[in-house]
Amino acid sequence: MARLLKDISMIVAGTLLYALALNFLAIPNNLADGGLPGMSIILHYAFGWSPGIVNFILASIIILIGYRVLPRRSILLTVITTPLISFFIYITEGLGESLGDALVSAIFAGFFIGVGAGLIFRTGSSMGGTSVIARMFHHNLGWDLTRTNFVLDAVIVTSGLFIIGPLHTMYTIVSLFVGKKATDLIIEGLDTRKAVSVISAYAPEITDEVVLQMKTSATVFEGYGGYLKENADMAYIIISKYQIMKLKRIINSVDDRAFVVIHDVRDVFGGSFSWPKKS
Repeated sequence: MARLLKDISMIVAGTLLYALALNFLAIPNNLADGGLPGMSIILHYAFGWSPGIVNFILASIIILIGYRVLPRRSILLTVITTPLISFFIYITEGLGESLGDALVSAIFAGFFIGVGAGLIFRTGSSMGGTSVIARMFHHNLGWDLTRTNFVLDAVIVTSGLFIIGPLHTMYTIVSLFVGKKATDLIIEGLDTRKAVSVISAYAPEITDEVVLQMKTSATVFEGYGGYLKENADMAYIIISKYQIMKLKRIINSVDDRAFVVIHDVRDVFGGSFSWPKKS
């Protein structure tokens, strides 16, 4: 129950932020969006129809047709999400004014839309639009989910060429790109970490020093070098980006010929990252 309440709270926040971004940044500046909200906005530009009402009608029809392909929990959350986002879009219609700069509006609209969508998707819900259609095609025809969803969104955005013109369609694409990055940031996590792979004959000694000096865990894997045809252990360490220089000094002090690879990771949990801190 606690998790459900938390998910509902995130859905409320996400749908409200999404709707505000549409009505205060996207629509007043003649921008569109992907998915059913994008289709609703384009129909609003073309015929003056309420995007909130149109989004609710279209999403309801799609959910009724495609509910069989959705997981049970996702259906429950989607049934909550769809009326909420349509309601928030409806009650905030016409409240925004143009900023006078479509590019700035596109960037910030994309950011806030992306954050709102990320909060929604993080709960396991959907907005009942193209993602459900993509699932239906995948279930019945075996089509790839990601590619199908991309094609559907592309068709919706491209249709805006005939309504808002090529310039604002390109601004919409900028908004979608920013929104995708913002959504990924929310889903994957805000606490970026560095994963460090250290290939060295002294990998166990390196991990001992890391545990001793940095108070974090490290894992040693047994390996085999394909070039030198020799056994070569690998230490795998997760740290914050601010600890990189200290880790490099530790590695160099043990083995200055170690081969080190560093890359970004997100949303680290479990292991020593979940241990309670000692007082």
